[in-house]
Formats: sequence, C-alpha cells, structure tokens
Amino acid sequence: MKNFYGKVLPRLGVVLCVAAVVVFLVSSSSKAGSPVGEMTAGKVQLQSASALAFGPDGILFVADSMGGKVVALDTNDHTAMKMAAKINVPGVDTKVAALLGTTPDQIMINDLRVNPISKNAYLAVSRGKGPDAVPVIVKVDGMSGKLSEVSLDNVKSSSVSLVDAPASDTAARRNPRLQTVTDMEFTSGKLFVSGLSNEEWASALRSIPYPFNQADKGTNIQIWHASHGRFETAAPVNTFVPYTISGQSYILAAYTCTPLVKIPVSDLKPGTQIKPSTIADLGSGNTPIDMVPYKKDGHQYILIANTSLGVLKLKADNLETYRAIESPEVPNPQNKNISGVPYDTISDLTGVTQLSQVDDSNVAVLSKGADGMNLTTIALP
Repeated sequence: MKNFYGKVLPRLGVVLCVAAVVVFLVSSSSKAGSPVGEMTAGKVQLQSASALAFGPDGILFVADSMGGKVVALDTNDHTAMKMAAKINVPGVDTKVAALLGTTPDQIMINDLRVNPISKNAYLAVSRGKGPDAVPVIVKVDGMSGKLSEVSLDNVKSSSVSLVDAPASDTAARRNPRLQTVTDMEFTSGKLFVSGLSNEEWASALRSIPYPFNQADKGTNIQIWHASHGRFETAAPVNTFVPYTISGQSYILAAYTCTPLVKIPVSDLKPGTQIKPSTIADLGSGNTPIDMVPYKKDGHQYILIANTSLGVLKLKADNLETYRAIESPEVPNPQNKNISGVPYDTISDLTGVTQLSQVDDSNVAVLSKGADGMNLTTIALP
C-alpha cells in the first residue's frame, strides 16, 4: 500500500494541477474573448434612446440619436430561458409610467427588443416630452411580466460616435438629428445602423464592427420611390432586416410611402454612394415600423408592421426573381402589387406599434388597445 500511495498520489497531484491550469486557461480565454472584456464600468450618459438591438452575450445596443452615438450595455442578462416565454402585460404604458413616477401621457415607448438568450423584453422609453425628455431603458421579465428600470449609474459599457451624424435643427419641420438612427441590427460581427447623415445624400446605412473601435462614414443611398415617381436621397430607412438571397448577404430596407429596397451588403463601403433596387412598393401614406423575417411550413415570410397599412405578411420565397421597380406603379384594388413582392394583410393584428422576434415561432407585439398599450407574445402567422 505504501508503494501504491507513493506512486499514485504524486501522479494524481500532477493530473489535478494540469486540470486546474486547463480550466484556468479556458476560463481566461472565454472571458478575454467576450465583448464584456472590452467594456469599462461607470455612469452612462444618454441624451436619447431611439432604437435598440441585441448583440452577443446579451449586449444591448442603445441608439442615442441626439448624442450622435451608439452605446453597448452589459445587461448581465445571460441566463437562457428554460421555458417558452409568454410575455403578457396589459396596460404596459400605465405600468411603465407608474414605474417612472409619471402618467402614461408623459411617456413614449420608442422601441421594443427581446433578448434572444433570456427572452426578457427591453423598452426604449422617453420620460417627458420635447427636448427635456429623459431616456430610460425598462426591462420586462419574460415570464412574470415584472417591470424594472435598467440602472445606468454603474454599468459596463462601450460606445462609438457617428462621425456623419446630421446637425441639430430645431427650426426644421422634423429635426434631422432625431433621425440619426432609425433602426439597428447585429449580424456577422457587425452592427448595421440606418438613419440620416450630414452628407448630400442624407440617407445612410452604416456598418460598424463590434467590439467598437470607431465608426466610419456610412454608405449613402439613392432609391427609386415608385409612389412618388422619382429618385430620392433624403428619406432614411425606417426599418430593415439582414437577409440572405441566393447565398448572398443583403439588407432589406423599408422606407416611408413604402418602397422595399434590396441592398447588397458587399456594396456598403464608407463614404460611397449606391443605387440599390426597389423590389416592392406597398403603398403611399404609410410608414413601416418593424420587420420580422421567419420560416413557416417550408416557406419564407417577412412580417411588416405599418402605421396605415396594418401588419403585412410578405411572401419572401425567391426574392431574387422579382424585377426592379423603375417607374411609378400603384398597388391594385386586390391589395397586390402590379409589380413587386406579393403580400397578405393580417387583419387580426391591429394598432401594432412595435414588433420583436422572440424565437422561431413567436413574436412580441406592442399594440394600442381600448385601455392603453398592451405587450403580448403571439405565434407568428
């Protein structure tokens, strides 16, 4: 026995030491590779919160249009949901207002995003109206529906300034600075940011590598606007989604009145001007709000929420087969396009102001009801 312990224990000690070193190295490598490792803790100052997006490890991107920057926040919200999330918060505007010590008429919910890991929902909120409005981020628990304010007093964060942000013009019909960022999406290690710039072609789409270093100028865009019968460069993309068509990466972008434009990601080069193809025109007098791509019953669809047209279910199979729209065209009485991608209207969804995908089968919906705003989870139609 003495010989056994004399031989085995030293070897066991070596094995344990080696195992400890391996665990330490793996842990250190994992921590070093996380975007959180690039962040510093402290108070985050926001002038506005116009759009939200999620990146890796539960990182929440917050667009500060008035501040001309994008901030990445460590939400510390990394625990995967064990059950399917079923967010159901009736009167969410009243509850947000109560949380912030005010009334529903004194808040505005600017955006909704669901954390793809935890399935908790996050709201970008303005408390108050006009230039004195205070930006607030509110978290909604994906199971209980409990609301809490995300503290910005001591949080790990990083930020990047948008060098081509338009100047503030409070005398304008709509201050262009408020549209510095209209939408954001994270994919393939980059944050794509739509909005206005200070360039001659004001409509811009920016591609910013993450973790942040710096943001180059955006790519400026000219589109054919079928409802208006002219080329336009001043209107920003209202909402967009990254999309793969025939194995190539694209941005599908929707504009007011309502062109749907197909933009090759390979064309997005800093400071350049591009003229991508309009592949659908959904109708005039309307503003698109949110887009959610999904697959159901073997077919591809894109759900689009709109201010006037309601919620549309775009048939997204074979988008490469639709010819570019290059002349004025108007949707026909059957609610189909004379030219462009076909769609159906989802009549059951009314008053929708925000959409955010929860998982492959469900979407979170913020909508206006008779008694205020409701936040619910529904099956993708």
